[in-house]
Parts: sequence; structure tokens; C-alpha cells
Amino acid sequence: MAMPRSLILRAPGTNCDVETAHAFARAGAAPTTLHLNRALDNPRVLDEFQILCIPGGFSYGDDVAAGRIFGNQIQHHLADQLREFRERGKLVLGICNGFQVLMRAGILFSESAASASAAPQAQPAPPATLAWNDSGKFEARWVRLKVTSATCVFFRGIDTMYLPVAHAEGKLVVRDAATLSGLEARGQIVLRYARLDAAQDTAEQYPDNPNGSTAAIAGMCDATGRVCGFMPHPERHIDRTQHPRWTRGEGADEGDGLRVFRNAVEYFA
Repeated sequence: MAMPRSLILRAPGTNCDVETAHAFARAGAAPTTLHLNRALDNPRVLDEFQILCIPGGFSYGDDVAAGRIFGNQIQHHLADQLREFRERGKLVLGICNGFQVLMRAGILFSESAASASAAPQAQPAPPATLAWNDSGKFEARWVRLKVTSATCVFFRGIDTMYLPVAHAEGKLVVRDAATLSGLEARGQIVLRYARLDAAQDTAEQYPDNPNGSTAAIAGMCDATGRVCGFMPHPERHIDRTQHPRWTRGEGADEGDGLRVFRNAVEYFA
């Protein structure tokens, strides 16, 4: 089969699109970077791709709220195309600001995706959202992560990861305890912050949990496992030399983040 085509959809303020495209290329995909306005002009352009990724950065300067303007544009102008994209068995990935965009657009959760094109007042409250970090400041640091569900395509075969985070609005807040239990039961909580000194232990305390997320949640997927969003940056650790202590012999032969992109490519093999 020909290599899958990945679309990296950027907007004003996006600043991780080049690295993300490089990561997909390293993993064996054929990446294309496209400005959001071009997709709004021709929504059928999504038909040409198997993987859609919304990368990190500060779309529209995060002036209203992180990812809100980008998310609103998707919700009101591309909802039908994204719903069709998912129903055709394709993959959607949101990294950091892209995760925030997926949240704002209402396409990450199955129950909200069904009503994504409905009038705003008719939409139910989302199961979860992303809020300001408990520290009240932008957090840029390396964190340990553990994969906590086998549902998600992007994390198959991965147990733990070491990746950087860089965000100010990364605290994941779940609507209530019943919602959290339901998300866990469906395998939608796929990534959690772990203690740096004990990767199998969930990190409840700062700085191992850099933002104060409920249940240390770092990433989630939809019920199919094919739509996923998370706060850490896998595209910033695809090569061993990107590990902060690689000169001391730490890290593997390749960066932990590369496997995320390779899993997406291998899904279409």
C-alpha cells in the first residue's frame, strides 16, 4: 500500500507544524501542511488524506481562550467533513493546542460529535475541558507519562514515555465523578502523568503533574480510539539527541515520540 497521507492543519499562531510534518515523514507518512483558510475554502480537501493532525502552538494568539477560535471555525464550518472523516475509519490527532482545538470543536467525544453542527444553545455541556494550570503560569518541562488504555491507535505497544510539555491551559477538568468513571470504563483516558522516579505511579503532585489535571490525565481519545488529543509534544522527541540528557547516555536509540507517529502510519498498513 502507498504511504498514508497526513494533513497538518495550521492557523495563525501555530508554530509546531514543521516539526510535526517532519515527524510524520520520519514515521513513513507523506505529510502536507495546509492553512486552515484553504480548508475552509474547500472542505473536500480532507478527502485526500488518511490522517489529520492539528499541531501545537498558539492559534490566533490564544487571545480568547486556548484553541477556541480555531475550534469554533471547525465546529461551524468543518463539522460535517470531520464527522465523515472519522466515520471512514481515518485518524485525527490533536497535540497541545491541537488538543485544545479538538475540545473546543466538540469532536473528541462521541456524544458531542453527534451534535457538533447543531445550534450552540442545543449542545450539551462537554464531558471535559482544559483550564489554566494550577501554577498560574506557562509550564515548559519534561514529564514522564504512562499509557493507561489499549483503546487508542496512537499509543498501541507503548507503556511509558518521556516527553516535553509547553502550555498554560493544560489542566484537564472532568465534568463530574460519574463522567470520569464512564470515560475510564470506555478506555478513553489513554495517557496520564507519571512520577519521574516511578513511571508506573500516577503523578498527583506538581511538578510531575505539571498542570493539576484531574486524575493526572494528559490525553484522551474518542470511543473509537481513532480521534485523540493530548498535551505533551511527541514531535519534540523523535530523535535521541532531543533527550535533555542524551550526552550522558540516557534515552533510547530513537525519541519516545516517534512511536506515536509510526503507530498512525502502521494503522493503514
